[in-house]
Amino acid sequence: MGMYYLESDSTSPYFNLAMEEYVFNNLPKDREYFMLWQNDNSIIIGKHQNTIEEINLPYVRERKINVARRLSGGGAVYHDLGNLNFTFVTDGDEAGQLDLASFCVPVVDALASMDVKAEISGRNDITIDGKKFSGNAQYMRASRVMHHGTLMFDSNLETLTDALKVSADKVESKGIKSIRSRVTNIKDHLDRKDMTTLEFRNVLRQFMFEENEMQEYDLTSEDIAEIKKIQQRYESWDWNYGRSPAYSIRKERRVEGCGKIQVFMEVEKGVIKDFTTRGDYFGAEESTAVDAAVVGAEINEASLAAALKNLDIGYYFKNLSAARFIDIILQ
Repeated sequence: MGMYYLESDSTSPYFNLAMEEYVFNNLPKDREYFMLWQNDNSIIIGKHQNTIEEINLPYVRERKINVARRLSGGGAVYHDLGNLNFTFVTDGDEAGQLDLASFCVPVVDALASMDVKAEISGRNDITIDGKKFSGNAQYMRASRVMHHGTLMFDSNLETLTDALKVSADKVESKGIKSIRSRVTNIKDHLDRKDMTTLEFRNVLRQFMFEENEMQEYDLTSEDIAEIKKIQQRYESWDWNYGRSPAYSIRKERRVEGCGKIQVFMEVEKGVIKDFTTRGDYFGAEESTAVDAAVVGAEINEASLAAALKNLDIGYYFKNLSAARFIDIILQ
């Protein structure tokens, strides 16, 4: 089975995830495929995760960080242009077993050629000196496997930590929580400290060509058009937030001139199913009208604003605006 190489010029996570899916589903199955690609500032959520639980929403909104859900399971990861992603698409084990380690071996071997000793660790990580620089995940269907992983070469680790920070609120989830571990950049372990991410990408690509006798595969204009159709789903709120498993949130905020506001809500498929406010806040009337108004709204600013547009929030919560109330719900 011959191996073909594809490279994406896009840094959009929505295009690149759509490209992976297109290659997996539509390109000839008698071949293996290897891809290298990069995303601009993005958080990529695992298939089974609660998006709101995994991201620091105020920080993500302020920094305009993209949020996208992938086809594979596993935990949330942060991508920037100091990170390189790789993908294998090939036939899988007939028994349906997900052998993550075998797909990580080429990365370990490539780094060894640069005098960097990396090790496959745990269920899906690659580490250097015990510190993680690569997280891996797989999607499998009809004995076909898509394996992808991150390679943090020169990522902004501070942004990574802040973007994925879990809030102090108590979150009880029926989904799967990410496992956070200590991380490192590959660049910090190279003898050549001035190597750029692009140069690292070229070295890895050359190593893979030499080891696998790959051929380049050029996507046609028809391929690109089909990828862009799939991209629309990856850009949608329903896919990235609405697919989240059911979860419960309890949070508490103190607002100057109003008091303590406690929010209890149940969310399913990104929609508020139950909502209650409590606390020692001041207001002219019980907040039951507000509670009822947000039930049925999606967990996003536009949907909540529409649900509350006919209510004077300051009447129910003294000195509180609708925008600030929405922030409390979303933060």
